Amino acid sequence: MVRYTNSPGDVAAFQLTGGFWEGWPNPPSPETHLRLLQQSDHVVLALDDRQVVGFITAISDGVLAAYIPLLEVLPAYRVQGIGSELVRRMLDQLSHLYMVDLLCDPELQPFYARHGMRPATGMLMRNYDRQSGTP
Repeated sequence: MVRYTNSPGDVAAFQLTGGFWEGWPNPPSPETHLRLLQQSDHVVLALDDRQVVGFITAISDGVLAAYIPLLEVLPAYRVQGIGSELVRRMLDQLSHLYMVDLLCDPELQPFYARHGMRPATGMLMRNYDRQSGTP
């Protein structure tokens, strides 16, 4: 049974394996993944037994704005509502803020629209040589 938590405090790197970074040419190691969870302003984790099966993170100024950079669910756990529950819980945490933004590919926009978000135009930069999170 999947349970949810807002704290990565009891999570170890070995619990962050299984294919989160599908399609990433330079994925973060489990140790780097753990660091990004620990250093995010907000996090919601989905756990099945002791394995992390999904997560969402947000960074925020705590006053007006937040940005959701990552939502990932392990391939074997997709289409079970876990991603939707992660988004719902994160948006609840951020509901006091004026704006909550994220960037996604067009084919994912209907998923986020179901959670009250709307499409917008944005800009981005990607340094794929730094994608692993190591210096």
